[in-house]
Amino acid sequence: MSTARVICAGFGGQGVMSMGQLLTYAGMLENKEVSWLPSYGPEMRGGTANCAVTVSSEPVGSPLITDDATAAILMNAPAFEKFQKDVVPGGKILVNSSLIDTKVDRDDVDVYYIPANDLAVELGNPKVANMIMLGAYLEVSDTVDIESVLDAFKKVFGPSKEKFVPLNRDALQKGMDATKN
Repeated sequence: MSTARVICAGFGGQGVMSMGQLLTYAGMLENKEVSWLPSYGPEMRGGTANCAVTVSSEPVGSPLITDDATAAILMNAPAFEKFQKDVVPGGKILVNSSLIDTKVDRDDVDVYYIPANDLAVELGNPKVANMIMLGAYLEVSDTVDIESVLDAFKKVFGPSKEKFVPLNRDALQKGMDATKN
């Protein structure tokens, strides 16, 4: 693995920050260099939210990701409009096709359309759409291992939320499987 520079973006309440934190923490558990830089719109819930995550085998010089993302995980249409252009040629764009019906109009990136909200409802919990998208990202990258993400989940959310690990494992797996369709 070289350096992964990932933009996670959507609106507040979609778990965008959690997705970024889990990816960052999983990188730490794997003894990688990491940074996580959150950015919130002024509205909080329902407003814009995104974070920049860097996971690297080298020291991270800056937490900012401007136009050099290796991947973007886009949860809603405003995020899609704003961030798809920031992915470098050869990078990956993961689109929540449950909420975004626009197609990526670039042919220099790998694109994955994941119906994350629909798949989350299938699992019985609409709140795991972010974990489905994270699972899709894990499948198409070699950034961190799924077990590291699940260990990070326990650390980030604490013992009271450990009962949700099986559901989140299923959500990550559903996202991984969705990239193959």
